[in-house]
Amino acid sequence: MTEFDDALALSVLDGGTSSGRLGGGWRIGGAVNGGLLMALATKALGDRLAAEGAPQAHGDPVVLSAYFLSAAAKGPVEAVSEVVRMGRTLSTGEVSLFQDGPDGPVERLRALGSFGDLGAMGDTVLRSPAPPDVPSPEECLASADAPSPLRGKVPLMDRVDLRLDPRTAGWAVGSPTQEGRMRGWIRFADGRPVDALSLLFFLDALPPVAFDLGILGWAPTLEFTGHVRARPADGWLLVEASTDTVTASVMEEDARIWDSTGRLVAQSRQLAGIRLPEGAAPGSPGGTPG
Repeated sequence: MTEFDDALALSVLDGGTSSGRLGGGWRIGGAVNGGLLMALATKALGDRLAAEGAPQAHGDPVVLSAYFLSAAAKGPVEAVSEVVRMGRTLSTGEVSLFQDGPDGPVERLRALGSFGDLGAMGDTVLRSPAPPDVPSPEECLASADAPSPLRGKVPLMDRVDLRLDPRTAGWAVGSPTQEGRMRGWIRFADGRPVDALSLLFFLDALPPVAFDLGILGWAPTLEFTGHVRARPADGWLLVEASTDTVTASVMEEDARIWDSTGRLVAQSRQLAGIRLPEGAAPGSPGGTPG
């Protein structure tokens, strides 16, 4: 079993509740990556919809809207899901993730998601953005070459093979471009093939675009909406994330993913928090990644 599939393994407790375990290898600092949480929640919801009689063709995640209510830690997790509506084109449900806290269960994430048949949605593309011009993966900066102290703080880096476009990686050496943009190639480090479910993880797997503005540190996701447009071809995924609206406390971040054939397969927008170092201002370097 691959690391990603192991992380999404669930055991059904009753009709609407399933249990799993969040591994420490998917952390950024002390918190589990939001993309992994979304993939886990989507997996749980898809299983519930299938068990309740959703059409067999409705096996692909099409859209997920998630609110992150508290930071998730490694350890046991429960997913509670329910059916909202089953239609001819889409089946929709709601799912929440819970972990035990000192005073009882703590909700980590709540989401609405819809499933359908991406293959039946047609290959006719009337309008779609072309992928950006990015050097080949071999010419980009590999996450595997990051300093050991940083990788120790961000175990997630060992779960993926990330190759950042050097033109958007200046923040790593104290020279952010101030454009608020991040681009790179990505795939699973253990060779797991990419699929529709994994796109929800990869949409939130790049370093925060705030880094390219010189704002380093944790940028927790507050709300995220992701759209899966097609089943990806196997191979490298090209991800571009950017922001054009940043305040002293929050920013929006837009992401797009193209597969190895150059087709747009996923896109998202999220609202993320910014925690500036004391005395720092947007556009001024401060803090350390992670």
